[in-house]
Amino acid sequence: MSPPKKVIVIGAGAGGLAAATDLSAAGMDVTVLEKEIAVGGKMRHLQVGGAAIDGGPTVFTMRWVFEGLFQRSGRSLEAEIKISPAERLARHAWRDGSQLDLWTDIDQSAEAIADFADQDNADGYRSFCKDSQAVFETLRDSFIAAQKPNPISLGLRIGLHRFDKLWQTRPFETYWSKLQRYFSDPRLRQLFGRYSTYIGSSPYLTPATLMLIAHVEQDGVWLVEGGMHAVALAMQRAAEGNGAQFRFGARVAQIETDGGAVSGITLDSGERLPADLIVFNGDQSAIGEGLLGPQARPSATKIEPGQRSLSAIVTCTHAKTSGFELDYHTVLFSDDYKREFDQVFESRTPPQDPTIYICAQDRSGEDPPVDRERLLILVNAPADGDHPSDRLNWSEAKTRDLLARYGLQLEPDAPFQTTDPMGFHTLFPGTGGALYGAANHSPFATFARKPAKSKIKGLYFAGGSIHPGAGVPMATMSGQLAAQAILAR
Repeated sequence: MSPPKKVIVIGAGAGGLAAATDLSAAGMDVTVLEKEIAVGGKMRHLQVGGAAIDGGPTVFTMRWVFEGLFQRSGRSLEAEIKISPAERLARHAWRDGSQLDLWTDIDQSAEAIADFADQDNADGYRSFCKDSQAVFETLRDSFIAAQKPNPISLGLRIGLHRFDKLWQTRPFETYWSKLQRYFSDPRLRQLFGRYSTYIGSSPYLTPATLMLIAHVEQDGVWLVEGGMHAVALAMQRAAEGNGAQFRFGARVAQIETDGGAVSGITLDSGERLPADLIVFNGDQSAIGEGLLGPQARPSATKIEPGQRSLSAIVTCTHAKTSGFELDYHTVLFSDDYKREFDQVFESRTPPQDPTIYICAQDRSGEDPPVDRERLLILVNAPADGDHPSDRLNWSEAKTRDLLARYGLQLEPDAPFQTTDPMGFHTLFPGTGGALYGAANHSPFATFARKPAKSKIKGLYFAGGSIHPGAGVPMATMSGQLAAQAILAR
Protein backbone atom coordinates (compact mmCIF):
# COMPACT_ATOMS: atom_id res chain seq x y z
CA MET A 1 0.00 0.00 0.00
CA SER A 2 1.36 3.43 -0.97
CA PRO A 3 1.72 6.08 1.76
CA PRO A 4 -1.04 8.70 2.04
CA LYS A 5 -0.73 11.80 -0.10
CA LYS A 6 0.92 14.75 1.63
CA VAL A 7 -1.45 17.72 1.52
CA ILE A 8 -0.60 21.24 2.63
CA VAL A 9 -3.50 23.58 3.28
CA ILE A 10 -2.45 27.24 3.28
CA GLY A 11 -4.78 29.25 5.52
CA ALA A 12 -7.10 28.15 8.32
CA GLY A 13 -10.19 30.10 7.31
CA ALA A 14 -13.51 28.36 6.71
CA GLY A 15 -12.49 26.96 3.32
CA GLY A 16 -9.13 25.64 4.50
CA LEU A 17 -10.65 24.11 7.61
CA ALA A 18 -13.34 22.35 5.56
CA ALA A 19 -10.79 20.99 3.10
CA ALA A 20 -8.57 19.78 5.96
CA THR A 21 -11.54 18.13 7.66
CA ASP A 22 -12.66 16.21 4.58
CA LEU A 23 -9.17 15.26 3.39
CA SER A 24 -8.01 14.04 6.79
CA ALA A 25 -11.23 12.02 7.13
CA ALA A 26 -10.32 10.40 3.78
CA GLY A 27 -6.97 9.30 5.21
CA MET A 28 -4.65 11.88 3.69
CA ASP A 29 -1.63 13.33 5.48
CA VAL A 30 -2.77 16.93 6.04
CA THR A 31 -0.81 19.88 7.40
CA VAL A 32 -2.51 23.26 7.79
CA LEU A 33 -0.27 26.33 7.76
CA GLU A 34 -1.71 29.51 9.26
CA LYS A 35 0.17 32.80 9.54
CA GLU A 36 -1.93 33.98 12.51
CA ILE A 37 -1.92 32.48 16.02
CA ALA A 38 -5.33 30.78 15.75
CA VAL A 39 -7.74 29.32 13.24
CA GLY A 40 -10.70 31.18 11.81
CA GLY A 41 -9.51 33.69 9.23
CA LYS A 42 -12.32 36.24 9.20
CA MET A 43 -14.06 34.22 11.96
CA ARG A 44 -11.73 35.74 14.51
CA HIS A 45 -12.02 36.76 18.14
CA LEU A 46 -10.73 40.11 19.32
CA GLN A 47 -9.92 40.83 22.95
CA VAL A 48 -11.41 44.21 23.83
CA GLY A 49 -11.83 45.44 27.38
CA GLY A 50 -11.35 41.95 28.75
CA ALA A 51 -14.01 40.42 26.49
CA ALA A 52 -13.67 38.08 23.50
CA ILE A 53 -15.71 39.60 20.66
CA ASP A 54 -16.46 38.15 17.24
CA GLY A 55 -14.66 40.52 14.87
CA GLY A 56 -15.95 39.13 11.58
CA PRO A 57 -18.98 37.11 10.43
CA THR A 58 -21.78 36.97 12.99
CA VAL A 59 -24.57 35.01 11.25
CA PHE A 60 -24.75 31.18 11.21
CA THR A 61 -26.92 29.89 8.34
CA MET A 62 -27.12 26.91 5.96
CA ARG A 63 -26.82 24.51 8.84
CA TRP A 64 -26.93 21.54 6.46
CA VAL A 65 -23.48 22.44 5.12
CA PHE A 66 -21.91 21.96 8.55
CA GLU A 67 -24.00 18.93 9.44
CA GLY A 68 -22.58 17.16 6.40
CA LEU A 69 -19.03 18.26 7.14
CA PHE A 70 -19.04 16.99 10.72
CA GLN A 71 -20.84 13.79 9.74
CA ARG A 72 -18.14 12.97 7.20
CA SER A 73 -15.51 13.47 9.90
CA GLY A 74 -17.24 10.99 12.20
CA ARG A 75 -18.75 13.65 14.45
CA SER A 76 -22.00 15.56 14.73
CA LEU A 77 -22.83 19.25 14.60
CA GLU A 78 -24.86 19.04 17.80
CA ALA A 79 -21.97 17.49 19.72
CA GLU A 80 -19.41 20.00 18.48
CA ILE A 81 -21.27 23.33 18.53
CA LYS A 82 -23.98 24.57 20.84
CA ILE A 83 -26.49 26.43 18.71
CA SER A 84 -30.01 27.71 19.26
CA PRO A 85 -32.49 28.93 16.65
CA ALA A 86 -33.10 32.67 16.46
CA GLU A 87 -36.77 33.63 16.33
CA ARG A 88 -36.08 37.22 15.34
CA LEU A 89 -33.91 37.70 12.26
CA ALA A 90 -33.01 41.32 12.96
CA ARG A 91 -34.22 44.71 14.17
CA HIS A 92 -34.26 47.51 11.59
CA ALA A 93 -34.50 51.22 12.30
CA TRP A 94 -34.52 54.52 10.41
CA ARG A 95 -33.63 58.07 11.35
CA ASP A 96 -37.31 59.09 11.44
CA GLY A 97 -37.87 56.74 14.39
CA SER A 98 -39.61 53.93 12.48
CA GLN A 99 -38.64 50.37 13.36
CA LEU A 100 -39.36 46.93 11.95
CA ASP A 101 -38.44 43.54 13.38
CA LEU A 102 -38.32 40.59 10.97
CA TRP A 103 -38.90 37.05 12.19
CA THR A 104 -38.12 33.54 11.02
CA ASP A 105 -41.88 32.97 10.86
CA ILE A 106 -43.09 34.43 7.55
CA ASP A 107 -46.62 35.07 8.84
CA GLN A 108 -45.27 36.99 11.83
CA SER A 109 -43.04 39.10 9.58
CA ALA A 110 -45.90 39.74 7.15
CA GLU A 111 -48.08 41.01 9.99
CA ALA A 112 -45.27 43.27 11.16
CA ILE A 113 -44.82 44.64 7.63
CA ALA A 114 -48.55 45.29 7.30
CA ASP A 115 -48.42 47.36 10.50
CA PHE A 116 -45.21 49.06 9.41
CA ALA A 117 -46.29 49.88 5.83
CA ASP A 118 -49.55 48.39 4.49
CA GLN A 119 -51.12 45.14 3.36
CA ASP A 120 -49.86 45.47 -0.24
CA ASN A 121 -46.28 45.48 1.01
CA ALA A 122 -47.03 42.53 3.29
CA ASP A 123 -48.37 40.62 0.29
CA GLY A 124 -45.29 41.67 -1.66
CA TYR A 125 -43.15 40.24 1.11
CA ARG A 126 -44.90 36.87 0.86
CA SER A 127 -44.30 36.84 -2.90
CA PHE A 128 -40.66 37.81 -2.35
CA CYS A 129 -40.17 34.90 0.08
CA LYS A 130 -41.77 32.47 -2.36
CA ASP A 131 -39.70 33.64 -5.32
CA SER A 132 -36.39 33.79 -3.42
CA GLN A 133 -36.98 30.22 -2.26
CA ALA A 134 -37.60 29.12 -5.84
CA VAL A 135 -34.34 30.72 -7.00
CA PHE A 136 -32.42 29.03 -4.19
CA GLU A 137 -33.92 25.62 -4.92
CA THR A 138 -33.09 25.96 -8.62
CA LEU A 139 -29.43 26.81 -7.94
CA ARG A 140 -28.60 24.94 -4.73
CA ASP A 141 -27.52 21.60 -6.21
CA SER A 142 -26.85 22.77 -9.77
CA PHE A 143 -24.55 25.67 -8.87
CA ILE A 144 -23.97 26.48 -5.18
CA ALA A 145 -23.03 23.02 -3.91
CA ALA A 146 -21.51 21.77 -7.18
CA GLN A 147 -18.19 22.14 -8.92
CA LYS A 148 -18.14 25.43 -10.80
CA PRO A 149 -20.17 25.26 -14.04
CA ASN A 150 -20.19 27.62 -17.00
CA PRO A 151 -23.47 29.11 -18.24
CA ILE A 152 -24.02 26.26 -20.72
CA SER A 153 -23.26 23.44 -18.29
CA LEU A 154 -25.45 25.14 -15.67
CA GLY A 155 -28.35 25.04 -18.11
CA LEU A 156 -27.68 21.34 -18.78
CA ARG A 157 -27.54 20.58 -15.06
CA ILE A 158 -30.88 22.26 -14.46
CA GLY A 159 -32.33 20.62 -17.56
CA LEU A 160 -33.38 22.14 -20.84
CA HIS A 161 -36.97 21.11 -20.09
CA ARG A 162 -36.74 23.35 -17.01
CA PHE A 163 -35.28 26.36 -18.79
CA ASP A 164 -38.08 28.48 -17.36
CA LYS A 165 -36.66 27.83 -13.88
CA LEU A 166 -33.27 29.14 -14.95
CA TRP A 167 -34.84 32.20 -16.56
CA GLN A 168 -36.78 32.92 -13.35
CA THR A 169 -33.50 33.46 -11.52
CA ARG A 170 -33.41 36.83 -13.38
CA PRO A 171 -29.65 37.08 -14.09
CA PHE A 172 -30.11 40.06 -16.43
CA GLU A 173 -32.23 42.15 -14.08
CA THR A 174 -30.78 44.15 -11.20
CA TYR A 175 -31.75 43.23 -7.70
CA TRP A 176 -32.95 46.78 -7.02
CA SER A 177 -35.32 46.85 -9.98
CA LYS A 178 -36.68 43.46 -8.93
CA LEU A 179 -37.34 44.72 -5.40
CA GLN A 180 -39.54 47.50 -6.77
CA ARG A 181 -41.94 44.83 -7.98
CA TYR A 182 -42.49 43.60 -4.44
CA PHE A 183 -42.25 46.72 -2.28
CA SER A 184 -43.64 50.21 -2.82
CA ASP A 185 -42.28 51.37 0.54
CA PRO A 186 -38.71 52.67 -0.04
CA ARG A 187 -37.68 51.57 3.47
CA LEU A 188 -38.51 47.97 2.62
CA ARG A 189 -36.50 48.17 -0.60
CA GLN A 190 -33.60 49.35 1.55
CA LEU A 191 -34.09 46.52 4.02
CA PHE A 192 -34.23 43.72 1.49
CA GLY A 193 -31.65 45.35 -0.77
CA ARG A 194 -29.16 45.02 2.05
CA TYR A 195 -28.84 41.29 1.35
CA SER A 196 -26.56 42.13 -1.56
CA THR A 197 -24.00 43.44 0.93
CA TYR A 198 -23.74 39.91 2.33
CA ILE A 199 -21.58 39.23 -0.73
CA GLY A 200 -19.97 42.67 -0.69
CA SER A 201 -21.97 44.16 -3.55
CA SER A 202 -24.38 46.99 -4.35
CA PRO A 203 -28.11 46.21 -4.69
CA TYR A 204 -28.19 48.66 -7.62
CA LEU A 205 -25.69 46.56 -9.60
CA THR A 206 -26.17 43.01 -8.30
CA PRO A 207 -28.22 40.60 -10.45
CA ALA A 208 -31.67 39.78 -9.08
CA THR A 209 -30.53 36.16 -8.81
CA LEU A 210 -28.91 37.08 -5.51
CA MET A 211 -32.33 37.41 -3.89
CA LEU A 212 -31.68 33.79 -2.95
CA ILE A 213 -29.59 35.14 -0.05
CA ALA A 214 -32.80 36.31 1.60
CA HIS A 215 -34.10 32.74 1.54
CA VAL A 216 -30.89 31.43 3.10
CA GLU A 217 -31.56 33.64 6.13
CA GLN A 218 -35.32 33.01 6.12
CA ASP A 219 -34.60 29.28 6.11
CA GLY A 220 -32.94 29.54 9.50
CA VAL A 221 -30.51 31.61 11.56
CA TRP A 222 -28.83 30.12 14.62
CA LEU A 223 -27.01 31.71 17.52
CA VAL A 224 -23.73 30.01 18.36
CA GLU A 225 -22.51 29.77 21.93
CA GLY A 226 -19.01 31.24 21.89
CA GLY A 227 -19.69 33.11 18.64
CA MET A 228 -18.67 32.22 15.10
CA HIS A 229 -15.08 31.65 16.22
CA ALA A 230 -16.42 28.58 18.04
CA VAL A 231 -17.41 27.17 14.63
CA ALA A 232 -13.81 27.49 13.44
CA LEU A 233 -12.49 25.83 16.59
CA ALA A 234 -14.91 22.93 16.12
CA MET A 235 -13.73 22.44 12.55
CA GLN A 236 -10.14 22.43 13.77
CA ARG A 237 -10.99 19.71 16.32
CA ALA A 238 -12.69 17.62 13.63
CA ALA A 239 -9.64 17.81 11.35
CA GLU A 240 -7.19 17.10 14.19
CA GLY A 241 -9.33 14.17 15.28
CA ASN A 242 -8.52 12.52 11.95
CA GLY A 243 -4.82 13.31 12.10
CA ALA A 244 -4.48 16.76 10.55
CA GLN A 245 -1.60 18.85 11.91
CA PHE A 246 -1.81 22.62 12.45
CA ARG A 247 1.12 25.02 12.48
CA PHE A 248 0.55 28.64 13.52
CA GLY A 249 2.73 31.65 12.81
CA ALA A 250 3.68 29.87 9.59
CA ARG A 251 3.69 32.38 6.73
CA VAL A 252 4.13 30.84 3.28
CA ALA A 253 6.56 32.74 1.06
CA GLN A 254 6.34 30.59 -2.05
CA ILE A 255 4.43 27.73 -3.64
CA GLU A 256 6.93 25.59 -5.52
CA THR A 257 6.39 23.56 -8.65
CA ASP A 258 8.36 20.95 -10.57
CA GLY A 259 7.51 19.87 -14.07
CA GLY A 260 4.19 21.73 -14.06
CA ALA A 261 3.00 20.23 -10.75
CA VAL A 262 3.24 21.42 -7.16
CA SER A 263 6.17 20.06 -5.18
CA GLY A 264 5.96 21.94 -1.90
CA ILE A 265 6.15 25.31 -0.19
CA THR A 266 8.78 27.52 1.36
CA LEU A 267 8.03 29.46 4.53
CA ASP A 268 9.35 32.97 5.04
CA SER A 269 11.72 31.44 7.60
CA GLY A 270 13.36 29.54 4.75
CA GLU A 271 12.00 26.15 5.83
CA ARG A 272 10.78 23.99 2.95
CA LEU A 273 7.92 21.51 3.21
CA PRO A 274 7.29 18.99 0.41
CA ALA A 275 3.74 18.32 -0.75
CA ASP A 276 1.92 16.21 -3.30
CA LEU A 277 -1.11 18.48 -3.17
CA ILE A 278 -1.75 22.05 -2.00
CA VAL A 279 -5.01 23.79 -1.12
CA PHE A 280 -4.66 27.56 -1.08
CA ASN A 281 -7.31 29.10 1.19
CA GLY A 282 -6.91 32.79 0.52
CA ASP A 283 -7.94 35.52 -1.86
CA GLN A 284 -6.99 34.66 -5.44
CA SER A 285 -5.40 38.12 -5.79
CA ALA A 286 -2.63 37.07 -3.41
CA ILE A 287 -1.48 34.49 -5.95
CA GLY A 288 -2.31 36.72 -8.91
CA GLU A 289 -0.07 39.47 -7.51
CA GLY A 290 2.80 37.04 -7.03
CA LEU A 291 2.69 37.08 -3.21
CA LEU A 292 3.07 33.30 -3.21
CA GLY A 293 5.97 33.35 -5.69
CA PRO A 294 6.31 33.44 -9.48
CA GLN A 295 5.69 29.75 -10.06
CA ALA A 296 2.08 29.83 -8.80
CA ARG A 297 1.25 33.25 -10.21
CA PRO A 298 -0.14 32.09 -13.60
CA SER A 299 -2.82 30.01 -11.85
CA ALA A 300 -4.83 33.02 -10.63
CA THR A 301 -5.67 36.56 -11.59
CA LYS A 302 -5.43 39.78 -9.65
CA ILE A 303 -8.77 41.39 -8.78
CA GLU A 304 -8.38 45.03 -9.79
CA PRO A 305 -9.50 47.75 -7.33
CA GLY A 306 -12.55 48.66 -9.40
CA GLN A 307 -13.68 45.02 -9.38
CA ARG A 308 -13.29 44.47 -5.65
CA SER A 309 -16.15 43.84 -3.26
CA LEU A 310 -16.87 45.94 -0.21
CA SER A 311 -14.43 46.40 2.60
CA ALA A 312 -15.58 47.68 5.98
CA ILE A 313 -14.76 49.73 9.02
CA VAL A 314 -15.40 47.39 11.94
CA THR A 315 -15.36 48.62 15.52
CA CYS A 316 -15.47 46.20 18.44
CA THR A 317 -16.27 47.57 21.87
CA HIS A 318 -17.28 46.37 25.32
CA ALA A 319 -19.68 49.03 26.52
CA LYS A 320 -22.83 49.97 28.38
CA THR A 321 -25.51 51.18 25.98
CA SER A 322 -28.53 53.41 26.41
CA GLY A 323 -31.18 55.21 24.38
CA PHE A 324 -31.93 52.48 21.81
CA GLU A 325 -32.99 48.90 22.46
CA LEU A 326 -30.66 46.71 20.43
CA ASP A 327 -31.36 43.18 19.30
CA TYR A 328 -28.69 40.55 18.58
CA HIS A 329 -28.71 41.80 14.96
CA THR A 330 -29.61 45.46 14.43
CA VAL A 331 -29.45 47.54 11.24
CA LEU A 332 -29.65 51.35 11.33
CA PHE A 333 -30.41 52.58 7.81
CA SER A 334 -29.05 55.68 6.10
CA ASP A 335 -31.32 58.36 4.65
CA ASP A 336 -29.92 58.09 1.10
CA TYR A 337 -29.14 54.48 0.18
CA LYS A 338 -28.14 55.17 -3.43
CA ARG A 339 -25.66 57.87 -2.40
CA GLU A 340 -24.12 55.47 0.13
CA PHE A 341 -23.18 52.93 -2.55
CA ASP A 342 -22.16 55.61 -5.04
CA GLN A 343 -19.67 56.96 -2.50
CA VAL A 344 -18.17 53.52 -1.84
CA PHE A 345 -17.98 52.15 -5.39
CA GLU A 346 -17.60 55.35 -7.45
CA SER A 347 -16.12 58.06 -5.20
CA ARG A 348 -14.12 55.41 -3.28
CA THR A 349 -14.80 57.02 0.10
CA PRO A 350 -16.51 55.76 3.25
CA PRO A 351 -20.14 56.94 3.21
CA GLN A 352 -20.83 60.20 5.02
CA ASP A 353 -24.19 58.83 6.12
CA PRO A 354 -23.73 55.04 6.22
CA THR A 355 -26.04 52.22 7.09
CA ILE A 356 -24.76 50.73 10.36
CA TYR A 357 -24.86 47.06 11.30
CA ILE A 358 -24.53 46.16 14.98
CA CYS A 359 -24.15 42.68 16.45
CA ALA A 360 -24.93 42.84 20.17
CA GLN A 361 -23.41 39.50 21.09
CA ASP A 362 -24.82 39.29 24.61
CA ARG A 363 -28.46 39.73 23.57
CA SER A 364 -29.27 36.11 22.82
CA GLY A 365 -31.68 35.83 25.76
CA GLU A 366 -34.92 37.60 26.62
CA ASP A 367 -33.38 40.04 29.08
CA PRO A 368 -30.91 42.72 27.90
CA PRO A 369 -27.49 42.88 29.58
CA VAL A 370 -27.42 44.89 32.79
CA ASP A 371 -23.75 45.83 32.42
CA ARG A 372 -21.33 46.16 29.53
CA GLU A 373 -22.08 44.20 26.39
CA ARG A 374 -19.99 43.02 23.46
CA LEU A 375 -20.67 44.94 20.27
CA LEU A 376 -19.48 44.72 16.68
CA ILE A 377 -20.29 47.89 14.74
CA LEU A 378 -19.81 47.81 10.96
CA VAL A 379 -20.09 50.32 8.13
CA ASN A 380 -19.21 49.62 4.51
CA ALA A 381 -16.06 51.10 2.98
CA PRO A 382 -14.13 50.91 -0.31
CA ALA A 383 -11.51 48.20 -0.65
CA ASP A 384 -8.58 50.56 -1.13
CA GLY A 385 -6.55 49.46 1.86
CA ASP A 386 -3.46 48.95 -0.27
CA HIS A 387 -3.49 52.67 -1.08
CA PRO A 388 -3.84 54.37 2.33
CA SER A 389 -5.07 57.96 2.25
CA ASP A 390 -6.78 60.51 4.48
CA ARG A 391 -10.13 59.78 2.85
CA LEU A 392 -10.18 56.38 4.60
CA ASN A 393 -9.58 57.87 8.03
CA TRP A 394 -12.13 57.03 10.71
CA SER A 395 -12.40 57.96 14.38
CA GLU A 396 -14.12 56.86 17.54
CA ALA A 397 -15.88 60.23 17.57
CA LYS A 398 -17.31 59.50 14.11
CA THR A 399 -18.73 56.18 15.28
CA ARG A 400 -20.28 57.74 18.37
CA ASP A 401 -21.79 60.58 16.34
CA LEU A 402 -23.40 58.21 13.84
CA LEU A 403 -24.91 56.06 16.60
CA ALA A 404 -26.22 59.11 18.40
CA ARG A 405 -28.28 60.03 15.33
CA TYR A 406 -30.44 56.99 16.16
CA GLY A 407 -30.47 57.71 19.89
CA LEU A 408 -27.88 55.05 20.74
CA GLN A 409 -25.29 56.11 23.31
CA LEU A 410 -22.16 54.29 24.44
CA GLU A 411 -20.54 54.99 27.80
CA PRO A 412 -17.73 57.58 27.51
CA ASP A 413 -14.84 55.34 28.59
CA ALA A 414 -15.74 52.29 26.50
CA PRO A 415 -12.67 50.65 24.89
CA PHE A 416 -12.67 50.69 21.08
CA GLN A 417 -10.76 48.52 18.62
CA THR A 418 -11.27 49.40 14.96
CA THR A 419 -10.17 47.54 11.83
CA ASP A 420 -10.29 49.58 8.62
CA PRO A 421 -9.55 48.62 4.99
CA MET A 422 -5.81 48.99 5.62
CA GLY A 423 -6.07 46.61 8.56
CA PHE A 424 -8.03 44.07 6.53
CA HIS A 425 -5.50 44.32 3.71
CA THR A 426 -2.77 43.43 6.21
CA LEU A 427 -4.79 40.50 7.55
CA PHE A 428 -5.72 39.26 4.08
CA PRO A 429 -2.88 40.12 1.68
CA GLY A 430 -3.61 41.07 -1.89
CA THR A 431 -7.19 42.11 -1.18
CA GLY A 432 -6.97 45.85 -0.57
CA GLY A 433 -9.27 45.00 2.32
CA ALA A 434 -12.00 43.46 0.13
CA LEU A 435 -13.85 40.97 2.32
CA TYR A 436 -15.75 39.03 -0.36
CA GLY A 437 -13.41 38.68 -3.33
CA ALA A 438 -14.76 40.38 -6.44
CA ALA A 439 -18.02 42.35 -6.40
CA ASN A 440 -20.95 40.60 -8.06
CA HIS A 441 -21.92 43.40 -10.41
CA SER A 442 -22.78 41.66 -13.66
CA PRO A 443 -24.86 38.69 -14.84
CA PHE A 444 -21.71 36.62 -15.35
CA ALA A 445 -19.70 37.76 -12.30
CA THR A 446 -20.40 34.53 -10.46
CA PHE A 447 -18.97 32.53 -13.33
CA ALA A 448 -15.76 34.57 -13.16
CA ARG A 449 -14.81 33.10 -9.79
CA LYS A 450 -12.09 30.48 -9.94
CA PRO A 451 -13.05 26.81 -9.61
CA ALA A 452 -11.49 24.53 -7.01
CA LYS A 453 -9.03 23.00 -9.47
CA SER A 454 -6.33 25.34 -10.76
CA LYS A 455 -4.30 25.25 -13.96
CA ILE A 456 -1.31 23.87 -12.05
CA LYS A 457 -1.42 20.16 -11.34
CA GLY A 458 -1.93 19.51 -7.63
CA LEU A 459 -2.89 23.10 -6.73
CA TYR A 460 -6.44 23.74 -5.55
CA PHE A 461 -8.29 26.82 -4.36
CA ALA A 462 -10.71 27.52 -1.51
CA GLY A 463 -12.10 30.64 0.14
CA GLY A 464 -14.58 33.44 -0.33
CA SER A 465 -13.05 34.67 -3.62
CA ILE A 466 -13.51 31.19 -5.13
CA HIS A 467 -16.66 29.41 -6.33
CA PRO A 468 -19.35 29.28 -4.96
CA GLY A 469 -18.72 32.66 -3.29
CA ALA A 470 -18.41 34.66 -0.11
CA GLY A 471 -19.85 34.06 3.34
CA VAL A 472 -19.01 31.38 5.90
CA PRO A 473 -21.25 28.61 4.47
CA MET A 474 -20.12 29.31 0.89
CA ALA A 475 -16.45 29.47 1.84
CA THR A 476 -16.92 26.20 3.74
CA MET A 477 -18.41 24.64 0.62
CA SER A 478 -15.45 25.88 -1.42
CA GLY A 479 -13.18 23.81 0.82
CA GLN A 480 -15.44 20.81 0.45
CA LEU A 481 -15.39 21.20 -3.33
CA ALA A 482 -11.59 21.37 -3.27
CA ALA A 483 -11.51 18.13 -1.27
CA GLN A 484 -13.98 16.52 -3.65
CA ALA A 485 -11.84 17.48 -6.64
CA ILE A 486 -8.75 16.00 -4.99
CA LEU A 487 -10.48 12.79 -3.98
CA ALA A 488 -11.87 12.38 -7.50
CA ARG A 489 -8.31 12.24 -8.93
